[in-house]
Amino acid sequence: MNYGDSPVVTTFLPPAAAVVSRVHERSQGPPTPLVERIRNGLPLSEFHALHQLLQIPEDELGRFLGMSPATLHRRKRSKQLTSAESERIVRFARLFGATMEVFTTADAARSWLKTPNPGTASEAPLSYADTEFGAREVEHLLGRIDHGVF
Repeated sequence: MNYGDSPVVTTFLPPAAAVVSRVHERSQGPPTPLVERIRNGLPLSEFHALHQLLQIPEDELGRFLGMSPATLHRRKRSKQLTSAESERIVRFARLFGATMEVFTTADAARSWLKTPNPGTASEAPLSYADTEFGAREVEHLLGRIDHGVF
């Protein structure tokens, strides 16, 4: 994947979906590696891009990212996320992209991520993925669904 200095959230979408939603910007010089961008903290625009993809309330997304309402308010003022918050943004963007690969459309992906599932201890996969281990379990579940193994 070429992350460049373009929005990170949309780079995890399947190619056909990403073409529609990706904003192409020309940057001067070589692109900044994703790891470095996460370490430095992503801009708040990545939070808004993920919010738009998942279509859940901001405070709920903030909770999944480990942000209290007060912290979210501070991030809106500073327009910058911390490294930990940035990593979680990437986790959910990666998960949404993987879900779209299996369910094809953004609406179907959103619906599956928000619906309680026996494979995620009867929690919605989106909620279950609030830890890295939970996100990996959701990805494994998607792999099983994709290969017809229930």
